[in-house]
Amino acid sequence: MNNTRPINIYAELTPNPNSIKFVADIMLLEGGVVEYMNKAEAINCPLAFQLYDFSSIDKVFITSNFVTITKVGDIDWFEITNILREFIRGFLMSGEALFVGSPFDPDHIPGKKNDNPEINENKTTKAVEAKKEVAPLADLVVHPDIDKKIMDLLDEYVRPAVEGDGGAIHFKSYDNGTVNVVLKGACSGCPSSTVTLKSGIENMLKQMLPGSIREVVAISE
Repeated sequence: MNNTRPINIYAELTPNPNSIKFVADIMLLEGGVVEYMNKAEAINCPLAFQLYDFSSIDKVFITSNFVTITKVGDIDWFEITNILREFIRGFLMSGEALFVGSPFDPDHIPGKKNDNPEINENKTTKAVEAKKEVAPLADLVVHPDIDKKIMDLLDEYVRPAVEGDGGAIHFKSYDNGTVNVVLKGACSGCPSSTVTLKSGIENMLKQMLPGSIREVVAISE
């Protein structure tokens, strides 16, 4: 049955020239984020799955009340923005479920987990070798509950701004002064993301957690 209340969608530019943010006046995802890198991964999200039928769609990111679409190729946003906006609005107005099952269920997302022990073992070995190459930070100060402190600071000072730009940031790990984060949505692959990490997030964490932070690094999930 169709949604009887009109749904408004507006498009918003992001710092990433290849990404655009489509904001709805309804909640799409309560808590968490989902990001699809190809059509196969979007099997449990009919909206994202259908968006991949448009040419030049690279990634689809969904959280709270917006969808961020990242394109590839030379197609101009001017040519497709209105079409994508009306498509998203029409899908939401149709009343079709946005997700089939849980949006966070890895069993519905091909490629999100790997049960090959040999591959996992190789990844673990490489991670251990990389860890050995990092020299200890002189006079490193490790605050109690350092992981929680970092996550709280990112949630309070960084997350709202990042979401405003059509993306998301997740704390992955803390190791010997290095904070590893994962960037998603418009922030992933954005030319200005390195500047944001170094001049903004890294400096903020160094000031808030003196002696504990060497650098902030964006990694792949």
